[in-house]
Amino acid sequence: MPDQPDLLPIVDSLQRIAAALERLTPPAPPPLDFAAAEAFLWHAETGRLSPVPAVSRVELSLLRGIDRQADTLLENTRRFATGLPANNALLWGARGMGKSSLVKAVHATVNAETKGGLALVEIHREEIASLPALLTLLRDQTRRALILVDDLSFDGADASYKSLKAVLEGGIEGRPANVLFYATSNRRHLIPRDMMENERATAINPGEAVEEKVSLSDRFGLWLGFHSCDQATFFAMIEAYAAHFDLQLPAEQLHAEAVEWSMIRGARSGRVAWQYIQDLAGRLGKRLPTA
Repeated sequence: MPDQPDLLPIVDSLQRIAAALERLTPPAPPPLDFAAAEAFLWHAETGRLSPVPAVSRVELSLLRGIDRQADTLLENTRRFATGLPANNALLWGARGMGKSSLVKAVHATVNAETKGGLALVEIHREEIASLPALLTLLRDQTRRALILVDDLSFDGADASYKSLKAVLEGGIEGRPANVLFYATSNRRHLIPRDMMENERATAINPGEAVEEKVSLSDRFGLWLGFHSCDQATFFAMIEAYAAHFDLQLPAEQLHAEAVEWSMIRGARSGRVAWQYIQDLAGRLGKRLPTA
């Protein structure tokens, strides 16, 4: 019989290769503890949710000038948290008028009412294409979840909106019963007007050119518009913050400084009001929470 080859060196080499590959393989992610925090961030590259130790937010009572929007979103969220039908919501409009702040404040209010029964999950706009993976992770959870997509918009050849469109409505599985979508955007139809006009001008069928993108906003059953505030509302925002954080300043001086601050910024909004309050608190030696 011919000599049998010595297989030991080959086996040893294979074992060493397998051991090396095992060392290079990243460890499996720990199982999701969906009760570990009030809010989570979605990481598409690793397919995991990371808990947020402290959510950056302001109290619902401090958000002035958006009472109707706040009441509507709060009621919609309460229905969802208690298992009743509720709508996905699109909060659109002027910059700095409290769209994302309202979502976070409403979540905190309802989460306290339900004793931690409602989680907030934020996904970045750039990661919209990974939504099916996120929904798969959330589908079997008993806790309900609000998915927040902040500053949502689509430009040019960006086709990631199709992932969101499919899961809002129309996909085979649809969105899980324990998940609701809230999105904020400066654009009512999520795409810029000049892009809509360009596509209409160059398309064979202008009516169909933008229909697919525009129809995405139609998938949100609840639309809440946010508009630039007048001076009286701006003063109400400033006064509410000053009273809440005990920033003692005569009303006339407070108003005069607020007007000057808004003129320098070229805008009146909730964001500008908060930025003035931060400046005022710093001058008075007062500490404020981050928001």
